[in-house]
Amino acid sequence: MSTHHLIPSSFNLSQVVGELRRSREETHKIRHLGRVRELPSREALEEILADLFASLFPTHYGRADLTDESIDYFVGNVLSVALNKLSEQIRRGLYFSSNGNLEGEHRFDALAEKLTSQFAAQLPAIRALIVSDIRAAMSGDPAATSVSEILLCYPGVNAAIHYRIAHALYQLGAPLLARFISEIAHSRTGVDIHPGAQIGEGFFIDHGTGVVIGQTAILGKNIRLYQAVTLGAKRFPEDDEGNLIKGAERHPILEDDVVIYAGATVLGRITIGARSTIGGNVWLTKSVPPDSNISQAQTLGH
Repeated sequence: MSTHHLIPSSFNLSQVVGELRRSREETHKIRHLGRVRELPSREALEEILADLFASLFPTHYGRADLTDESIDYFVGNVLSVALNKLSEQIRRGLYFSSNGNLEGEHRFDALAEKLTSQFAAQLPAIRALIVSDIRAAMSGDPAATSVSEILLCYPGVNAAIHYRIAHALYQLGAPLLARFISEIAHSRTGVDIHPGAQIGEGFFIDHGTGVVIGQTAILGKNIRLYQAVTLGAKRFPEDDEGNLIKGAERHPILEDDVVIYAGATVLGRITIGARSTIGGNVWLTKSVPPDSNISQAQTLGH
């Protein structure tokens, strides 16, 4: 058995490496603030999420053999590990949400620890919201047979759990980490919820795949969405120089008890009134009053 060893010099590596350096440092420089920084780690965040899920629902995402005597010890242990890792990831993320002001860089360790402590204090409230989402799934889907089935088998609920965690971090001032978590959820479930969106209790996505919810969307209580629903922007406002205005309110507002069926696209800063139903494949860019029932035929008729 013979092996062939390629001679590195045949690749002109020194020239390629030099040209890549010039691209990084001069001609195509995109490095944040012009400095090398350690990025948050997707692998670490996935480990953190696994431990956070286990701390919120120990027997479903942690260990099935836990007892009344051991469960608190288990939760305390996984939370301690998760929060220590989270503090480090928040510290890394702070470099990318500092708006160019690194004068307080030496305080990032303390700030990360403070934000992590504030996040930990919110975990009971986060769990309460997730339980309301689970109950919404139980009451909203006739195929659901148990809480365990919902927690283990429903991608929409899995995406909602990721969102609740990400949204808390987003509000606390860790937007890059929050966005990272939303993308992990997106890759796992096919559901893309920006962590900046505001979503009330009792949120349920049935089937899940293809749902998109934009950054400035506001969803009230007891919202039910089906697969491939988009809550997006109709247009992107620009400033006087033609640059996109970041963070402008451009996504829909859904009042309480709205149901939107599969494939519907709702665009722009419009309001869907309470208790309204939006039918499948509807394209909607105008507000509708409470108790509306919008079908595809109605929108095609305008």
